[in-house]
Amino acid sequence: MSVVLGKMQRIIDLRTVWPHEALDFTRWLSEGGNLSLLGEAIDLDIELEEVESPVGSFSVDIFASENGTGRKIIIENQLEDTNHDHLGKLITYASGKGAEVIIWVVKRARDEHRQAIEWLNQHTDSSVDFFLVEIELWQIDNSLKAPKFNVVEKPNDWAKSMKTGGLSETARLELEFWQEFVETMKSNSSFVANFSARKPLPHHWYDIGLGSSAYHLGLTVNSQKKRIASGLYIHDDRELFQKFQQHKVEIEQRLGHIVAWIEAPKASRIAVCKSFLLRDRSQWSDAFDWYLNMALAFKEIATLYGK
Repeated sequence: MSVVLGKMQRIIDLRTVWPHEALDFTRWLSEGGNLSLLGEAIDLDIELEEVESPVGSFSVDIFASENGTGRKIIIENQLEDTNHDHLGKLITYASGKGAEVIIWVVKRARDEHRQAIEWLNQHTDSSVDFFLVEIELWQIDNSLKAPKFNVVEKPNDWAKSMKTGGLSETARLELEFWQEFVETMKSNSSFVANFSARKPLPHHWYDIGLGSSAYHLGLTVNSQKKRIASGLYIHDDRELFQKFQQHKVEIEQRLGHIVAWIEAPKASRIAVCKSFLLRDRSQWSDAFDWYLNMALAFKEIATLYGK
């Protein structure tokens, strides 16, 4: 018995599906499921803030934030080959919005603009990330057309670290610690069912999204104070922090720890900590288990009291 297969073909003219860049493509991309497709391609959890968001007398196609960290994201779309005009707009909008993640979605990236984005990633601060992404449309026979995002240029975090003289011994150890944490959690069904793993970086913190732009879970490791911590970071919302504080007794009972309630103008925290020696690798496994237990507890607390 012969196997019958369909023929995959690429739709070259994107405007047969999205005739108008702003009215059709930007609106389509701003929808949750489609924005998630882009986020999966570049390993970011993107949450929409505003479409056609004003920047002076201009407007950026999509203004968003990273769920879990609150980093500001701008997305500029172009249903044609890259050009200097859009590259200039991208930088102008990034400056105007104070963006830390800049995404340029295009039909085709010219070599000179690939090099420009690569140069920006190599010569800007490590907190600023530039992505150049091509959008494609594919179809099998007469099936529905399907989008595909191809990442052409992205930040090289290792290269950015090396640019400033390389990683310190502590930063290298922190990176290894979070790398092992992520690998361990990817094989844990409780973690996979409740959270999305993020790329580990050489920092003393690791952030996890909890499905809300109002707060995120922050895990930290402090080699000087010899401790690890887990906490709910509340973004610029004292009222929400005080709402949690009204349930102080219940929250502390659920966590089973002494809780630090830290109120601040920008990011208030509800945190717990435990003694830990980063240089003692034999303690890492216990730390990962503790992180997971605290993460599950904080997620439950956020669901119960953060509405």
